[in-house]
Amino acid sequence: MLPALRGKAAVLVAVLAVLCVPGCSGPSSEEKEPDPGPSAPYRGNRGYALPDSPFTREGTVVTATCSMGARYAGVSVQAWDAERWEVREERVFPIPADAAFTNYPGAKAVNSPLVDLCGAGPDSPSPYAVDDLEYVTPRVRALFDLAFTRMAVVLRDPDGEATHAGFVESGADLDEFVRLGDATRDDEQNAVMSPDGRAVWFTYTTAAGEHRIGSRSAKGDHRLSDEGPATGHELPLAVSGKPAHAVQANMVRLAPGGRRLTGTVPKIFGNVFDTLDSTGPLTEASARSAVLLSGCVGIVGWVGDERVLCRDRSGSFRTVDARSGRAEGATVAVVREGDGMVAEGMVVSADGERFVASVHLPNDRYGARGGRADFRVVSTSGEGPATPVSHPSLSNGTVFLEWW
Repeated sequence: MLPALRGKAAVLVAVLAVLCVPGCSGPSSEEKEPDPGPSAPYRGNRGYALPDSPFTREGTVVTATCSMGARYAGVSVQAWDAERWEVREERVFPIPADAAFTNYPGAKAVNSPLVDLCGAGPDSPSPYAVDDLEYVTPRVRALFDLAFTRMAVVLRDPDGEATHAGFVESGADLDEFVRLGDATRDDEQNAVMSPDGRAVWFTYTTAAGEHRIGSRSAKGDHRLSDEGPATGHELPLAVSGKPAHAVQANMVRLAPGGRRLTGTVPKIFGNVFDTLDSTGPLTEASARSAVLLSGCVGIVGWVGDERVLCRDRSGSFRTVDARSGRAEGATVAVVREGDGMVAEGMVVSADGERFVASVHLPNDRYGARGGRADFRVVSTSGEGPATPVSHPSLSNGTVFLEWW
C-alpha cells in the first residue's frame, strides 16, 4: 500500500482529467502565435497559467496508479524528477463508493477512463474497444486538469439506473466529492476535466435519445451546458484550448503549436487533423485535410510540431512526418527480437528526445503471468541504451501521463 493511501485508510471507508501533451511548452521561433484573448481563441493549452508546483515544472514526469483495498480505493498521482527518477511529490485522489471505477455484473456498464486505470485487467476488459497503452494513456490523462488538482469521475446512482458527472479534489476525504448532475434519469459518461479544472465535460443522452457532449461548471449551480454532437458513449473525450473545446476520438494528442492533433475514429481516414473550431467527434469533413501516418498502429506523442512518434506494425518505434505521413529516421527497437516481449509507448518528453515504454509479455500488461513492471526511457532517435525505471510505487497498472 502506498504511504499516502495507508494514512487515509481509516477515512476511506467505502468499498471499492485535448489535453496537455508536450504542447505545454512555449511557441517555437518558427511559429509564433497571438496571445490568447477574446478576439484570438487559443487552440493549444499554453494560454492557461499554471501554478508553480512539482507537477508542472520542467523536467517532471507525472504518473498515475490506482490502489485498492478491502475498504478503500484511490488514485496516486506522482511527480518524478526525470533525471534522478525520484518522487518529488505525491497527490492522492480518493474514489467515492459510487464512482464507476470498474464494471461488474448487476451494475450499469459505464465508459470512463477511470475504469481503464482502475477496473481493467486480465479478467475485466477496458470499456473501450482497444486497450493498447497508446490508447489508454491519453484517455487517463484527460481525467485531470493540466495542474493535476482535480480528477473527473462518473457516479452511479445506487439503483444503477442513472450516471452523473462529478469530480474529486486531491487530498480530499472520501465523502468530499462533488456530484454535478442530479436528475434521476441522467446518462452522463466519459467524464473528463477541462484544462483549467473549472468544468467537467462528458457525453450524455437527451430525453429524446440523442447523444451529445455537455459540460457542467465545477462551481455555481452546475447547470448543463450543451457543447456539441457526440457519437455515443463508445469513444472517449479530450478537452483542450482556450476557450475549451472537446474532441471525441481515441489517441488524441495536441501538437506543441496547438494547430493540429492526432486522433483515430472508426471508419474515418487519417491520423493527424487540424484542431477543431467547435466541439464534436472527428468526421469525414474533419478528415478532408487529414494525414495518414504510414505504418502507425500506436501514437505515442509529438516530436516537435511536425513529427509524431509511432509504434509500427513490427512493434518497434519510428518518427513519422506529420505533413507527408512518411516514416523518417531510425527504427527504434525497445525489445530484442525473439525474447518474447512486446513494448508499448506512453509519453514523449517535451523536447521530443525521449519517451517512456512499457515492456511486458504479449497480452499480459497487468502481469497476470507473474511479470513485473518494466518501464524504460528510450531515445526517440534510437541512440544510446534504454534506461530502466524502477520504484516500489510503480506497478503494471501505472500509466505515465505527462513529461513537461
